[in-house]
Amino acid sequence: MAQREAVLRLDEQWARVRSGAVAAEPGERDRLLGELITALRALPGDPECTARLGLRLADQAAVRFAAGDRASALATIEEALRSSERAAPYSPEYARWYARGLINQGVWLAWPLSDADRLPRHPLGPGAEEGPSAMERAAGERARDATRAAVALWESLDQHDPVNRRGLAQAKVFLGDRLAELGFAADAVAWAVDAESDFRKLLLSHPGSEESLEAEDALDHIGRQLELRLRFLDFDSLVGLRAEGLLPERLLPRAVAAARICGVPAAEIAARLRLSADQVATMLEVTSWLAVWRIDVRGADGLWDIAGYPWRDSAEVRNRSASEIGGELLKGFMNSADCPREGGYWRVHVWWQQEGDPAGAVFRRIIGPESAAPTPS
Repeated sequence: MAQREAVLRLDEQWARVRSGAVAAEPGERDRLLGELITALRALPGDPECTARLGLRLADQAAVRFAAGDRASALATIEEALRSSERAAPYSPEYARWYARGLINQGVWLAWPLSDADRLPRHPLGPGAEEGPSAMERAAGERARDATRAAVALWESLDQHDPVNRRGLAQAKVFLGDRLAELGFAADAVAWAVDAESDFRKLLLSHPGSEESLEAEDALDHIGRQLELRLRFLDFDSLVGLRAEGLLPERLLPRAVAAARICGVPAAEIAARLRLSADQVATMLEVTSWLAVWRIDVRGADGLWDIAGYPWRDSAEVRNRSASEIGGELLKGFMNSADCPREGGYWRVHVWWQQEGDPAGAVFRRIIGPESAAPTPS
């Protein structure tokens, strides 16, 4: 009993240091955390100490990850999760700790799949021309599975408790992120919309509280993510989301623009998204999209060289498809002095919003001796 009480006092001391309530130098923090982990390991039969061991190993993993040692962090979080899983059945609080550990593991496993802004580096999944390595994709799939397990764990807890409802909503956001990184854009949107609905309910049920501020921040993040993810959906996916009630009204103008970019006729957009012709016309009139294009010319060495301005540029456009933009570029370049003469190869890509993977271009075409007539593909 005395040993247990001493260990828990040490844990309270670490909690104060961790929160910043008590100042400590980095070396002292590391020493204290290491001492605490050793002490907690000495009480494997105690559920609370087992749960706290999972927490403190997760703290150690976070320190290692922040220091750039991802491999060590992942090994440490694996050990943390084994302790957390053993303790989870004993208390809802311990189960919450386990769920949060699974979320962290997912974030760290998937780290190479996102860029510096934490946006998917390869949003097209297996269809990308510049995709992740086999090891990166395998880690991303493990991250997705760990995050799915966290969602299931939060769902198993009492949903009358706002802490559990918030945890579930947050877990859904993370699952959407993990799916987007693997290129499952439609599924990522569906989970984000589900999470958005949960956070709106939390916001309405606790107005003015700290929880409502957290919900507002989460809603801002989800809103930005949803607008970005619509760029990677085809029209059939948009229609499917609309049919399932997973395409919020505020995103309809962007969805209509996305369909127009893909060349879908206005009448079909209206019919399949269950909108009136006037609604579609208005949305197309007021919703702009950024067309980003680049023309490359293949040199004698077989390498592609990027043509200069105006063949690499961008413009805000309304009510125009990517094929229309691409067709104008094809015609303009063919009539310019920059166009290679007979026997030369050149190619054009048009992206929505920013340059990226060639497979993500909303229009692409290669022109050369063996190609068909220079019409949109």
